Amino acid sequence: MSTVAPPTEPVPPSEAVVTGNPPAPVGFAEALRFWLKLGFVSFGGPAGQIAIMHAELVERRRWISEQRFLHALNYCMLLPGPEAQQLATYIGWLMHRTWGGIVAGALFVLPSLVILIALSWIYLRFGEVPVVAGIFYGIKPAVTALVVHAAHRIGGRALKNGWMWAIAAAAFVAIFALRVPFPFIVLAAAMVGYFGAKVAPQVFALGGGHGSAKAGFGKALIDDDTPTPAHAVFKRSRLLTVLAVGLGLWLAAMAVLIATHGVQGTLTQMGWFFTKAALLTFGGAYAVLPYVYQGAVEQHQWLSGAQMIDGLALGETTPGPLIMVVAFVGFVGGWLKPMFGPDALFAAGAVAAAVVTFFTFLPSFVFILAGGPLVEATHGKLGFTAPLSAITAAVVGVILNLALFFAYHVLWPQGFGGHFDAMSAVIALAAAMALFRYRVGVMPLLAACAAAGLAVTLLAPGWR
Repeated sequence: MSTVAPPTEPVPPSEAVVTGNPPAPVGFAEALRFWLKLGFVSFGGPAGQIAIMHAELVERRRWISEQRFLHALNYCMLLPGPEAQQLATYIGWLMHRTWGGIVAGALFVLPSLVILIALSWIYLRFGEVPVVAGIFYGIKPAVTALVVHAAHRIGGRALKNGWMWAIAAAAFVAIFALRVPFPFIVLAAAMVGYFGAKVAPQVFALGGGHGSAKAGFGKALIDDDTPTPAHAVFKRSRLLTVLAVGLGLWLAAMAVLIATHGVQGTLTQMGWFFTKAALLTFGGAYAVLPYVYQGAVEQHQWLSGAQMIDGLALGETTPGPLIMVVAFVGFVGGWLKPMFGPDALFAAGAVAAAVVTFFTFLPSFVFILAGGPLVEATHGKLGFTAPLSAITAAVVGVILNLALFFAYHVLWPQGFGGHFDAMSAVIALAAAMALFRYRVGVMPLLAACAAAGLAVTLLAPGWR
């Protein structure tokens, strides 16, 4: 695959650091090794993952300039799906064409898939062992605090005026009291943003990006003035080709599932459900989790509400995008509804996790490889960004509902008629204080809460 050439004669990386000249062209094999490494170290959610990519690609390796990096990130934020994975796909595609994007995006996800399959098996096989049960007992309240913190973080960015607060409140009432399905809330918010921008455009204008470019990193391989490579220029024929290939892959996969398991088969239903979920992930994984809960727990009963919380806890502790919690949902659903017989529970779970991951991330690849140039051309136009502003505001209300759902299951594990779990409340409050006041990272927080839960389970089980 070809590499984007810098505008001046390149020099080796060691000399480039001193002289400020652009680094040497990056071969496909070198890029592949970096994307594989990134897949194993991309902890910390989208903010942490984007920070890692910025430090490596902009500051240290100088494969792409700050402005080009931020420009790519801004339009990835406009798309449904995990923006960090899409950003990796975009940069890989910009550097090494289609296969570069596919490799970068796939390696961002595959390590997490393998790890989650292993952890899901341990969870289902040994979940009742006191040590494992104690760890999850401490992590569940921490997850509740993390969801509340996510609502606060997104709300601080999105709720800039009274109209946005009203949209968030309406979304909360719709999903909490009226049980309106999440897709209808997203659609209603998008319509409010689209038509509202015509009446009061200042209300729905997005904030100013993700920061300003910083000098001092030196010339990059793909610099501010590097011309857009030919394969990244919008062409109608290329758009139609990639859309056709993406749709063809989806139809082929669905045809195989229908032929082998029937329309109502577990794998077929998972493929269809998570295709819809993939198109609704505006605002990040926390935004789509209520929809996953409605479908996976209430409608299809692939897992229980308590297991959903445990899955989110596992997703928080593994590398890769948080939406990879869907792999846990798939594994548990395949395990509990074994399509290969009672002696092949692991195989059923692993296949279901792989199927769910494929259908969840296929749209993200199509969005970048086919629509990237088109979306980039429309970036900054209010008619395009105003619906996103309204959707993001609605997402705040939806996430708050998710936090209440988690808190209910954690603090009253047998329902309101049962006992109140005071120790879980203490852990949740401590976790919230650590997040809001002391800005403790996710991994140290989960480790501390897991240790607390283990200590309570083993040393003072009567407190539970």
